[in-house]
Amino acid sequence: MFPAMPPSPVYIASDAHLGETSPEMEVAFRNWLEHAADRAGLIFLNGDLFDFWFEWGSVIPQGHTRLLGTLARIVDAGVPVHLMGGNHDWWGGRYLTDEIGLTLHYDPVRLELAGSQVLLAHGDGLGRGDLGYKILRGVLRSRVAHRAFSWLHPDIATRIARRVSRTDGRHLTATDVERISDDTPEGEAEGGEPDPRATALERWARERLLEDDELDIVILGHSHQPARVEVAPGRFYLNSGDWLVHATYLVLRADAPPSLESWHFESE
Repeated sequence: MFPAMPPSPVYIASDAHLGETSPEMEVAFRNWLEHAADRAGLIFLNGDLFDFWFEWGSVIPQGHTRLLGTLARIVDAGVPVHLMGGNHDWWGGRYLTDEIGLTLHYDPVRLELAGSQVLLAHGDGLGRGDLGYKILRGVLRSRVAHRAFSWLHPDIATRIARRVSRTDGRHLTATDVERISDDTPEGEAEGGEPDPRATALERWARERLLEDDELDIVILGHSHQPARVEVAPGRFYLNSGDWLVHATYLVLRADAPPSLESWHFESE
């Protein structure tokens, strides 16, 4: 008999914030999706794919046409694409599932990926502290808030959402991204100071790994700080970083430790 082939790799990215990042970075992200689809058995987008997303029955936010077409082609080609709701795009619905073919997750999910037991979550609302945001998060995700927001005209609602969002990545060029990716250590903000949000998420991930011996990997996003930490032999906390500053992603393989990789624009 032929030896069993290892499962296909899983490619994971988060925090693209499309709609707020530069057009150059949006093109790069679509190129990465095509790259991943040629190699992966599954693609997992771990939150904040869009800087804003909400579905009004028969209306969706303007833009993202080429990105959505790329995702639909990937799914139609037989590569599953999963999307975790983040704090900017938790309100996905039937358009993304029925029209594009994505599998949506609204809460942390545990899956077997590339032979490992993996816990995936976007990361907002996890860890200690930030009680004010946690209360606001619960309100914004309630049925009452969802229905009230859906009654607003899409132009008005989108304008409000854009003002509330504090994301800013439009000024970054490919050269800036390559420089920052090379110079910024994993888990640190620019300037070398520890990022409190990244620190809190790593602590939360460590706790999950230490309390569950069957869990191999915890993967988060949200902090925009790429990280690969071996908490115990063969057991990892991973953060996929972002596509505003770092253009980083994760690859899980059955026959190798997980890797944190950077997209190099000259290879497009």
